[in-house]
Amino acid sequence: MTDRTAAVTRETAETDIEVTLDVDGDGESTVDTGVGFFDHMLDSFSTHGLFDLTVNCDGDLEIDDHHTVEDVAITLGEALAEALGEKRGIRRFADRRVPLDEAVAGVVVDVSGRPYFAFDGEFSQGRVGGLTSHMAKHFCRSLATNAGLTLHVEVDGENAHHEIEALFKGLARALDDATRIDERRSDVASTKGEL
Repeated sequence: MTDRTAAVTRETAETDIEVTLDVDGDGESTVDTGVGFFDHMLDSFSTHGLFDLTVNCDGDLEIDDHHTVEDVAITLGEALAEALGEKRGIRRFADRRVPLDEAVAGVVVDVSGRPYFAFDGEFSQGRVGGLTSHMAKHFCRSLATNAGLTLHVEVDGENAHHEIEALFKGLARALDDATRIDERRSDVASTKGEL
């Protein structure tokens, strides 16, 4: 199997970002976005997806967290798409539900090459630390768009910290499942012959 790794940078007037990703990693992460709870979520994503992940972001946090979260998602999505390449042999589909105390998140993903995002639920509080809660939803949308994922997400609970953390863990587990190599398959999982 070839290395499924990528290094992607993004520099705009709003953010300066470097992301490295190893899809077949050990769950090691080094993350610094300037938004503590978002860093925690990306560390969790790495840990539970067994992705080796480095994220460095210098964003315009004096405005708010929007550009930082969105642009990290864009860059990570591009890195995931690059690391997966032609997607030969991947399982493609996955469905995970992950609880955290009273909260539960459901994530269904198709690594289809066709970006689509659907979200059901709402976050119980407007903010967790320095992260605006609705930015967790926007992160998923931006990731799906730039990685070429069909992604359906739902959350339920009473505590936004738990809801968002369950979401990131569920996303990690679903992506780990969907991107695993099926040894029985040498081509792509599509009747079209490509994803």
